[in-house]
Amino acid sequence: MFDWITGLLQGGGALAIAALMLLENVFPPIPSELIMPLAGFNAARGGTSLWLAVLAGGIGSTLGAWFWFALARAYGPDRLRRLVERHGRWLTLTPSELERAQGWFARHGAAAVFFGRFLPTIRTLISVPAGLARMPTGHFLAYTALGSFIWSGGLALAGYWLEGGYEAVSTWINPVSTAVVVGIVAFYVWRVIRWHPDA
Repeated sequence: MFDWITGLLQGGGALAIAALMLLENVFPPIPSELIMPLAGFNAARGGTSLWLAVLAGGIGSTLGAWFWFALARAYGPDRLRRLVERHGRWLTLTPSELERAQGWFARHGAAAVFFGRFLPTIRTLISVPAGLARMPTGHFLAYTALGSFIWSGGLALAGYWLEGGYEAVSTWINPVSTAVVVGIVAFYVWRVIRWHPDA
């Protein structure tokens, strides 16, 4: 995965950064923790400028989050509950878990959207209860963009400052990132096997 992302960033510049960060929010196994430090590293080596990398990363991340928000908002809580009741095993979700997630969002709202940008997987999932709760789109985008730009900027700066040592750690970043993807798939399979409907 490391080599694939590196090739895309070197060849596609800011557009590749935005596209990868959008995909990271649509399909969580693509980690921003790998994308943005590499973008910062490339900026330090004379590639896409740091400010443009951060801008592209923040925009891509915000658009990816908005995708799930808009989908959940259009789908609605009643239709989603029926979907969970019918296909809960493959979604690894039960109706009671869905209700708990909605209740948690109702209690934390904007703070959940903002701080969720800093947590793997949660940064994708938090958009769904926000959309189901019909959070005002402007508020959702504002909190999402703020968190996304802080997160993207911090990761890009880390890669920029680490320029000299980044190649040294690249030898273990690739197997670690691959292991993360394998772990996510294994966890999904385990959830499918262990799933049982609400009593």
